[in-house]
Amino acid sequence: MTHRLIILATASLALAACQSAYPAEPQVGAASSAPAPAFIEAACGGCHAVEPPFLSPNAVAPSFEAIANRPGVTRATIQAWLRSAHNYPEIMDFDLTREHVDEVSDYMITLRHMDYVPVE
Repeated sequence: MTHRLIILATASLALAACQSAYPAEPQVGAASSAPAPAFIEAACGGCHAVEPPFLSPNAVAPSFEAIANRPGVTRATIQAWLRSAHNYPEIMDFDLTREHVDEVSDYMITLRHMDYVPVE
């Protein structure tokens, strides 16, 4: 019995160590308070608000929080949109690596929360 507990505890610790910095899909109501990663701030923060208080420098560019809390938005839908550069407005003229797409989508999805109220 003790041997099984040791194996179970070891396996649990190993799995915990392999988890991503961001969950694939957040728990409802688990809005992130972590700052945006440096790449996101540098690449996206010139137009989009990527961190609280979520006031975009460009009035036409929605905040990451607003995007993440749109109905039907998931990590997968964010990734699909970011990987299809033809979706971007002309002003966004840039390409993202697969790793950067993952980084942006992983961060953005942490901004979803159950009590989100759009700012108008």
